[in-house]
Amino acid sequence: MSTPLLGTSSIEDLLLLIREPIDHAALVAHVRGAGDGAVVTFDGCVRNQSHGRRTLYLDYEAYESMALSKIREIAAALHEKFAIHVVAIAHRLGHLEIGETSVFIAVSAPHRPAAFEACRFAIDTLKRTVPIWKKEYFEDGAVWADGELPPAPPDTPIAKPAS
Repeated sequence: MSTPLLGTSSIEDLLLLIREPIDHAALVAHVRGAGDGAVVTFDGCVRNQSHGRRTLYLDYEAYESMALSKIREIAAALHEKFAIHVVAIAHRLGHLEIGETSVFIAVSAPHRPAAFEACRFAIDTLKRTVPIWKKEYFEDGAVWADGELPPAPPDTPIAKPAS
């Protein structure tokens, strides 16, 4: 498992902000228990396009202490709202290439409906409330996600992909 930048264990939950690739198998193994009949996962990965433009790579930044606090709140809400056992949430920060996992969530529960509902609630709430920002890099410039990229002047050099 990657070394966490920030992390916590509360009610066996594993909540991480990390700069290394996310170890999916370790997170699934962490949440799986003998009394669980379901483990549901969400794997948010970097796609090669956004709004019809070819994406070269992404950078993620966060207000780290607040982001981890908000992720803890999400985990607590999952335990209050759904009959789940354990949750693991890991979000990458820094430079990510196409195909890499940016966020991974694993939820275990005795029954599948609770695990599915909790996993969906977790990613939807994380995207709305956690101060983590994504900058998308394109051939003709970059934009923070949900922002608008102004047209590039005709003489603007094309950005090179990061190595």
